Amino acid sequence: MTDSYANPQALADAVTQAMWSRDHAAQGLALQMLSVKPGYALLAMSVRGDMVNGHGICHGGFMFALADTAFAYACNSYNQNTVASSCNIDFLAPAREGDVLEAEAVERSLSGRTGVYDITVRTRSGKTIALFRGKSYRIKGEVIAGFEQADASA
Repeated sequence: MTDSYANPQALADAVTQAMWSRDHAAQGLALQMLSVKPGYALLAMSVRGDMVNGHGICHGGFMFALADTAFAYACNSYNQNTVASSCNIDFLAPAREGDVLEAEAVERSLSGRTGVYDITVRTRSGKTIALFRGKSYRIKGEVIAGFEQADASA
């Protein structure tokens, strides 16, 4: 058994790199990966001019995408393919062009194939902008296919 298999943080790091390399949506939004740990993720997004709606504030869909992406990295950090079964967001305050938003995803429950994650979206100054709750469901397969079998035989 190698250190990467025995070390949950090393596994989370490897999964993050693999997912990020294929995550064209997150890359297109210029999201920044700040931290991933088992069951946890912290991402950032700068609110650009093309993310502002007719009210002059960040469109809620972009904030949802940021929170949903943090959710995805947190719940996939164990190298088991996991998808959202439901999500809900409450918008608490507006974000404006130039704001840097951070989405912090925290695992609240993980049992069998299902999990519950709370994601808080804040400005860099700490103001809470939105609260997101995601429920996850593990499906067949691994993020890094064959990683656990290959690692166990090393």
